[in-house]
Amino acid sequence: MSDLPTVVVGRLLLPAGMEMLTGRCEVRSGGADPTREEILTLVRGAAVIVADPTIAVDEELLAAAGPGLRAVANFAVGYDNIDLEACRGRAVVVTNTPDVLTNATAELALALTLAAARFVSGAERDLRAGHWRGWDPAAYRGLELSGATFGIVGLGRIGGRYGTLLAGFGVDLVYASPRPRPQRAERLGARWVELEDLLRSSDVVSLHAPGTPGNRHMIDARALDLMKESAVLVNTSRGVLVDSEALADALREGRIGAAGLDVFEGEPELPPALAAAPKAVITPHIGSATVKARDAMARTVAENAIAVLEGRDPPNRIA
Repeated sequence: MSDLPTVVVGRLLLPAGMEMLTGRCEVRSGGADPTREEILTLVRGAAVIVADPTIAVDEELLAAAGPGLRAVANFAVGYDNIDLEACRGRAVVVTNTPDVLTNATAELALALTLAAARFVSGAERDLRAGHWRGWDPAAYRGLELSGATFGIVGLGRIGGRYGTLLAGFGVDLVYASPRPRPQRAERLGARWVELEDLLRSSDVVSLHAPGTPGNRHMIDARALDLMKESAVLVNTSRGVLVDSEALADALREGRIGAAGLDVFEGEPELPPALAAAPKAVITPHIGSATVKARDAMARTVAENAIAVLEGRDPPNRIA
């Protein structure tokens, strides 16, 4: 039996991170699609657990790992999959991977904005299915972004970068957040407003808020009714921010213009109502899916794990 500490990777860790752990610890991995029962067995005796948004780190998992567990290193910037209070109660350090995925996620938010505003996926489906019958001045008329009002919900790292990427469109920027961010807002030329005012005035609403219990369904039927009929809703943050059924109803009834979603409730199962909704561009949680970002995330996970194992404070501690 190895004397090295055990790091359990709940699912997969890319080579960029695995290479850093090799020789420093014993690594056990769950593979691409482990069951909950397999993960509970896998974590026994772990010093560090590498989790990701698909793995619920709760009291049951912590108890299964045992008293030697020292840290949970999350392969994500969000950490709504982790019971922070349960970790604190067991003196288990929790880390995440901020900064390194900011550009990738903001760029995808912009891509979804453009695709939804111009009905790109629906137009492509029609073309591939042979439904297009030639140029029609009344068909596929979308929202022109230049000069539009953009509402950013959550002006953190990713929301701020998204605002920067919009500069070339000459847009009017407003934002809502629990507290004003005057320095970032001044740099972007953005104005702080209440969420309801943002929803009423914006042509595009892009969500960049954490998936905390208090933010669950911040975009519900009432919020959608406040939005313009031509407005585009974009979510690259967490699926729980949006009431899927209410959004599907609003799209089907033409109460908002379109939606671009990289996240949704109940992942990985796409809610049937959203799957059938018109004018919805939906991607499978690929916000950070660039070679540069995912490799950097893997290295950050390894750096956090190694720091804890060596008795140092990890660079990205959140609890």
